[in-house]
Amino acid sequence: MAKYEELVELLKADITKGTYRKGDRLPTTPQLCQIYGVSNTTVKRAMDELELQGLVARRRGSGVYIKETSVPSSYGTRQGSSSQQMTGFSTEHEAQNRKVESIVHDFSVVRPNESIAEQLAMESDEFAYHICRVRLVDGRPMVVEYTHMPIKLIPDLRESTLHASIYAYIEGDLGLKIGSAHRVIRAVMPTPEEREWLQIGTDEPLLEVRQVAYLDDGTPFEYSVSRHTSDYEFYSISTR
Repeated sequence: MAKYEELVELLKADITKGTYRKGDRLPTTPQLCQIYGVSNTTVKRAMDELELQGLVARRRGSGVYIKETSVPSSYGTRQGSSSQQMTGFSTEHEAQNRKVESIVHDFSVVRPNESIAEQLAMESDEFAYHICRVRLVDGRPMVVEYTHMPIKLIPDLRESTLHASIYAYIEGDLGLKIGSAHRVIRAVMPTPEEREWLQIGTDEPLLEVRQVAYLDDGTPFEYSVSRHTSDYEFYSISTR
């Protein structure tokens, strides 16, 4: 069990015992770090998971509060939460005996904007890869991916890897373990470039997936925005 998952279980237990009651504001991040002996990243990841499970709510400028709901005494990680398996695009489709290819439109080193840097727990002067690529399945363009990854976590990434599987490089070559992801899905209209890359009409919407992916210790390693053609079928959109 990852550190943030352990913290989630401890906080649930404390809520059940009445240490923190419905409507209470939780201690600040530095206080939680001291109380439970964990890092800022672990606390942030645990708060994300508790919010995803509907147990806490963030109030801008005020803190994190226990929602007016009960934690079941026999609680466990719910279906669709961050305990389930997360696979990459290549693995998903190659498992179906389908050929996956990539067209790389941008591979550069950037300083991500404040919002993305915060999602990736990066300092303002740190650098990340920026990757823009179109993924094709059996020769058909299916998705445009815009990805940021911190260089300090994913070193020596090369363009040849972008034509294969970045996740395979992370786990196979770097020896890291991918843990989970939080995803937000919505419908959007494509840009002119995306229409050209995906070979779609002007009135065809895309399915956008915004994702923050984490290593098994709760460290965020990827912020991505993927825009899928409207007929794209998710073989698995759960996370582990």
